[in-house]
Amino acid sequence: MEQKHSAQGQVRFVRAQNRQAMYREFDATELYCPKCRKAVPVRKRLLLVLPEGDKYEYLCAFCSQSVGTKIDRGVKPMSVII
Repeated sequence: MEQKHSAQGQVRFVRAQNRQAMYREFDATELYCPKCRKAVPVRKRLLLVLPEGDKYEYLCAFCSQSVGTKIDRGVKPMSVII
């Protein structure tokens, strides 16, 4: 019986880890634009490549106002050889 319980516990643990990994990174599709005064579709534009990840800016699809930023830490760190 104990082996059955520990196997079920391991399966639950793996499923919980998979759920957490699935929601680790989000990309916005709509954000509030102060200029348009409503939630609008957004375009994602690469701003900077930083050591801790790539920084993106979200722009309003209608007026191109900046409505937010995001740092994508999912990229592997670069190594520079001099």
